[in-house]
Formats: sequence, C-alpha cells, structure tokens
Amino acid sequence: MKKTILGAVLLAALCSTASAAKVDGWILSGARAGSYEIGEDTSEGASKKAPRFIRYTGGDASSFGTLMQQISAKNYAGKRVRFQALVKTRDVNNWAGLWMSALRVPQEPPSAFYNSHDKPIAGTTDWQQRSVTLDIPQDATILNFGVINSGSGQVWIDELSLEVVGKEVPVDVMPGRSVPAETPVL
Repeated sequence: MKKTILGAVLLAALCSTASAAKVDGWILSGARAGSYEIGEDTSEGASKKAPRFIRYTGGDASSFGTLMQQISAKNYAGKRVRFQALVKTRDVNNWAGLWMSALRVPQEPPSAFYNSHDKPIAGTTDWQQRSVTLDIPQDATILNFGVINSGSGQVWIDELSLEVVGKEVPVDVMPGRSVPAETPVL
C-alpha cells in the first residue's frame, strides 16, 4: 500500500510540471508545482555559479514543489550514486531537502527512492552540505534528482555534484524500509 501511494505521488510530481523561469537542464515539478517558481539567483551564491532556487509564490502550500532534473540512468545503472549540494533556506514553514529516485520504465513505484523527509531543513538556514546516496538498479532507465520545498519559503542549491561512490558510502533509506542484505542468513 505504501509503495502504491509513493509511486502515485512520484508520478503526479513528474507529470505535474508548471511554467516558470527557464533554468537550463532543470524543471519545476511536484504535487503543487503551480504554487512555486524556479530560477537562478546571482546574489546568493556560495560558489562562482548562480545557485538555483525554488520559491513558493502563493496558492496551496499544503503540498510540495521540486526543482529537479531527469536524466538517463545509463551511466549510473548498477552503481552507488550520490547527489550532493549546498542547501540554503529562507522561511521554509514545513520542510525542504534533497531527493533522488531511479525508475524502471514503465514500472511503478520507483525502484530506488529517498527524499530527506527524515532529515528536514526548515526555517531560515545558511548554506549546509547535504547529500542523498542510492544504489541504482542495473535495469534502471531514468534517474531523477533535485530539491523539494514542502510548504512556503525559498530553497537554494549550489555546488552540486552527481557522482559514483564506493560501497563505503552508506545508502540513504526511507524510514520504515531497510537495505536488503548482500548475503543470505542460512
């Protein structure tokens, strides 16, 4: 039941895009994407590049919007992958965080998923390093990643990286789930 609900929420997020400022390579999506806008902000950067942001603009703040990318999983299938970024918030009244998922088309729900809900960022915060690490299934075809803004406020991301990492880097797991054992208990 939880997998079905999670899959439905993710599908709604991916299908519910809204028009917004063009941020090269990024899209605005989410259950209430129309309540948010995305852009680049040269005045808030921690690096030399303009950080991207997602900002609540009004309307329904009871759900979420996401600034995300969707890419082929071809270069990451069968590997452990980390999405990392500096994150800064202003007046986030619910929570914000990085997320990542891997999909096997047309299978639902995602074959790998984590959204930082158990490590929320709220209120007004300065730049902080955050990451999401997942094992991407060998047969994954799509990799999604980004930042969620659940509720009102604004979230910036900067100094982003998406990289293959070793098994010494722990995988993030949604609460109530577990990472499958690598060897059987006989």
